[in-house]
Formats: sequence, structure tokens, C-alpha cells
Amino acid sequence: MPGKIVLCVKNAPEIVLNPEGIITIRGRCMNGSINELKSGIDEWIDNYLHDPAEVTTVEFYLEYFNKVHSGVLFSLIRKIASLKSQGKICSINWYYEEGDEDMLEKGEFFSEELNIPINFIEIYDVLMPEYHSREPETSFN
Repeated sequence: MPGKIVLCVKNAPEIVLNPEGIITIRGRCMNGSINELKSGIDEWIDNYLHDPAEVTTVEFYLEYFNKVHSGVLFSLIRKIASLKSQGKICSINWYYEEGDEDMLEKGEFFSEELNIPINFIEIYDVLMPEYHSREPETSFN
């Protein structure tokens, strides 16, 4: 099982990859910034999939991302969703800022395209998640 890592580069979201089954992506993706992290993310996820936790939770707290970043996020979600075929439980939580219909629609697109349930949770501020009070409702296995 891979160790816990935190990936940060300028103008990219903070990405925390925890082998205990918690993956958190928080912030905004500007320009090509997430591409600098892509190889580290892919390597960690590929290793994690060989020996995953029984329950994996992915939490997205994103303010902004563009079409280029969409592909990276799509790939990450698709890989994590493959845990279902291993009989594991996976929960994907998509936090979006109150009234941010664009970010909600982007998450709904991922859910529809990948045919996987995603919990959509409206919160006051995606960069300050302590403001959310609703617990996720859906997981899949």
C-alpha cells in the first residue's frame, strides 16, 4: 500500500492521497498546473488500486477547473470507480459553493458520463469545508 502524500504546486489544488482510503482535492486548477501533478497522482492511484482500503472516500472541494483539468479529474474518478469491481466500497463527495451551478453541473457530468453515483453537497465555502453540515448519503460497491 502506498504511503500518504500531499501534493501542492502553485495555482493547483491541494491533493491529499491517504492510503487509509481518503482522497481529498481542494482548491482551484489554474492554467496547466494540475498537469504537473498528474504523474504523481496516477502512480499513487495505480499502486493504491493493488491494495485499497475496504472503503475509499474521494472528496472534491473545487472552486474552478477548465477543460484540460477535467480530463485529469475524469481519469481519477474512473480509476477510483474501478474499486467496485474489486468488491470495495467507494463514496465520491462533490462539494460545491452555495449557488455555484457551474461547478454542480461539472460534477453531474462526471456522474452521468461514468455512470457512478456522486454525492452533491452544497456548502457555504469550498475552501472552508467546516461550514458544511450534511453528511454524504451515497456509496457504491
